[in-house]
Amino acid sequence: MIEPKSNMQISLIVLVFILLLLYVLPYSHSKSIVTHLPGFSGDLPFTLETGYVGVGKGDEAELFYYFVESQRNPHQDPLLLYLTGGPGTSAILPFFYQIGPLQFEYTNASRSDVKLEVNPYSWTKTANIIFIDLPVGTGFSYVKRWESSKKNSDSLVARHANEFMRKWLMDHPTFLNNPFYIAGISYMGLIIPRVVSKIYGGNKRGVTPELKLKGFLIISPLTDKFIDFNSRTEFAYRFGLIEDELYEPAKEHCGGKYIHVDPNNTLCLNSLVPIKECVDRVNMNNILDPVCNAQDPKLICRESIFSYANIWANNKSARQALNIRKGTVDKFQYMNASISAFHARPDTIYYSHDIFSSLAYYKQLVTKNCHAFIINGDHDMVFPYMGTKLWIDTLRLRVQSPWKPWFIRTQVAGYEKTYAEANFTLKHATIKGAGHSVAAYKPEELMVIVESWLTSHTNS
Repeated sequence: MIEPKSNMQISLIVLVFILLLLYVLPYSHSKSIVTHLPGFSGDLPFTLETGYVGVGKGDEAELFYYFVESQRNPHQDPLLLYLTGGPGTSAILPFFYQIGPLQFEYTNASRSDVKLEVNPYSWTKTANIIFIDLPVGTGFSYVKRWESSKKNSDSLVARHANEFMRKWLMDHPTFLNNPFYIAGISYMGLIIPRVVSKIYGGNKRGVTPELKLKGFLIISPLTDKFIDFNSRTEFAYRFGLIEDELYEPAKEHCGGKYIHVDPNNTLCLNSLVPIKECVDRVNMNNILDPVCNAQDPKLICRESIFSYANIWANNKSARQALNIRKGTVDKFQYMNASISAFHARPDTIYYSHDIFSSLAYYKQLVTKNCHAFIINGDHDMVFPYMGTKLWIDTLRLRVQSPWKPWFIRTQVAGYEKTYAEANFTLKHATIKGAGHSVAAYKPEELMVIVESWLTSHTNS
């Protein structure tokens, strides 16, 4: 006969269990509410939570996130997981420079005293948003063992995003029934369709919790590495950066293929030389902006303001406010250059760029009850809007609404076209005058069209 445990034994077991929880939880899943941030006067006028979620085998990767509740109706408004481009660009950029609730003041006499102010065009006015430092090694995310960092790749990012979201919702069950969307920018155009496909697949297999996924939206996406990079030459021609006498010979000799040229095709290679000379000193992020030149102190470049993020996030008081774990990230950098795909760099020992195109995932998603929204700045030469038009055409979708202007206060703000196939819809919109980071150029226009699209599908 088994003797019943004494009250003292039971109390000891409970105590040990509690101690184990106190030891394990802070290092696999932790969160805290942030009410004040250095540089901002007074209490934050929104609910901000920061924390870590462990993902991967044995929770070897700790992903840091910022979660901002909607300032309208957090328990009914859409929930967005926002993935930042690069890869390797910290979530601090969209949080402070693009769509988040705060922004840096750029009138400071000294950059050592960084001030924050409210962003009037934040998406968090009408949506709950999770900003995440992904892939691991980005921003404040880290791995417990250095060897794990060498396994990073596009495919792993997709798996981590899927795992993160399910774990996060298990710990935030009040948001389980909110309409859910994956959002992101630039390089994440390769990864987001794969994440969405994984979520649908997990829901079908009965993986819990079920995610109430409605769709996804991507700004300035890289979707197919050939189509998007190749479209830069046509963009330069359409915008008058190169003339007929340069474009026509290149088109003929290269057969419309201006990258990965056969080294034996000297006619093509020679015809591309003057084109390269014409566009070499053009700012590809926005062809109307000057090229950043560190030797010209009077020239204020958009890229130069990113240094505010490094100054602010490396401040001890900022790290304490965000509840950053000590000893995990010694020096914050808004971009991890060792994994970035800048200038289409090849694989490194730290990161494998193993997704060439996301078109196969789009073709899978066409069969789902899913809504997609693709946005381009029409002055972006990084991934031009006509490249987006070309890969959308490969999907052979039915045109639901033809190309037409959309407006803000009676003024043309851009153009849009909508496609459909059964329960799948895809809307493509341009924003007039915007560059690659659309929110940095046209924040109001971007906020308005995104809010309109979310409302139309969230309430349907």
